[in-house]
Amino acid sequence: MKTKLLSLAVAAAILSTGTASADQLEDIKARGTLICGTLGTAEPFSFADPQTRQIVGYDIDLCQAIADDLGVKMEAKPISVEARIPELVQGRIDIVAGNLGYTPERAEQIDYTTSYFVSLQKLLVKEGSAFDTIDSLAESRISAPKGSSSERYVREVLPQASLLTFQDPPSAFLALAQSKVDAMILSEINAEKFIAQTGESFRFVEQPVAEEYWGLGVRKNEEAFLQQVNVTLKRLEDSGEGEAIFDKWLGQETVYKLSKPFKFDTPVSDPVLRPAL
Repeated sequence: MKTKLLSLAVAAAILSTGTASADQLEDIKARGTLICGTLGTAEPFSFADPQTRQIVGYDIDLCQAIADDLGVKMEAKPISVEARIPELVQGRIDIVAGNLGYTPERAEQIDYTTSYFVSLQKLLVKEGSAFDTIDSLAESRISAPKGSSSERYVREVLPQASLLTFQDPPSAFLALAQSKVDAMILSEINAEKFIAQTGESFRFVEQPVAEEYWGLGVRKNEEAFLQQVNVTLKRLEDSGEGEAIFDKWLGQETVYKLSKPFKFDTPVSDPVLRPAL
């Protein structure tokens, strides 16, 4: 009898857990709050406003749009890069908006929404140099942050190039500024910030070496919630509100001077590598 009761209790617990997992969308609505995990230190995506000390940014505005469509409040919870997936899987946050590039390994642990940002990995050269295509740098000296995806992309696309790696992006950029290398590879958004800070003359090789797709992360098997977030992203794309948010934080009037190179309703995928011409 005791064994039977124990078995019934275990079965009830399993059913209860399954129901809670399947009803995350309803749970969020019942709670009245969407908990959005963000880095909080990654300008312009999520960072502390120096005047108000509130977390603001591109990620925050997107989370707010999702919360608005759900009819709930939005709570931004700062998390570290390493904690993005554990915090989500363990249920301490509802969604991750934190520079979460797509990888097959991550996709085994979480589900991705459609794209909300595409990071273009580009080669940066000095103004006036003769390099204007990826192919023209095939046997040149190129700097990259050590252990970065940027380094991996150069090794794959320009295997004959002399690659010099540095501990961090500023050091890789300094090597280019001091003409120790012919080019540097980095995400366009980070490179633009370096250019703005130094005031020196640099330009990009127009063709990206790679495109990294970023999605918002949600827990596995939460189809209703995932679908609702994707509905919001498509609404933002179709209405133009998404482009307005992009321009506010990343557009031509900002230090990044970017144009939106993607659509919010595009599925995330492996990075797209551009072969040399």
